[in-house]
Amino acid sequence: MNTLRTIKTAALAIGAATCSLLGTPAFSADASALAAKYNCQACHAADKKILGPSYKEVAAKYAGDAGAPAKLAKKVKNGGSGVWGQIPMPPNNVPDADLKALVAWILASK
Repeated sequence: MNTLRTIKTAALAIGAATCSLLGTPAFSADASALAAKYNCQACHAADKKILGPSYKEVAAKYAGDAGAPAKLAKKVKNGGSGVWGQIPMPPNNVPDADLKALVAWILASK
């Protein structure tokens, strides 16, 4: 029995339960780690503009847009400019599975 593994598993379970109780998607811890892995925080934050819009601003802009996940995934992959100002977003090499999790997490931001 690996004590560290047991502690990590318990911490993840507690985090998921807390997210569930607070109405935050349970995948947020994983997606937050992905955002750190792909250096998204260099330009984005949860609730304030840095170089790019906050995740909450993006979620609000695309609320109710069924095509938003595909639009945002394409924007992250290919980069672009003009939607949020003149500072361009560079293309990002994020695998599709990670990209899907990140976009879902961003769109769930409140």
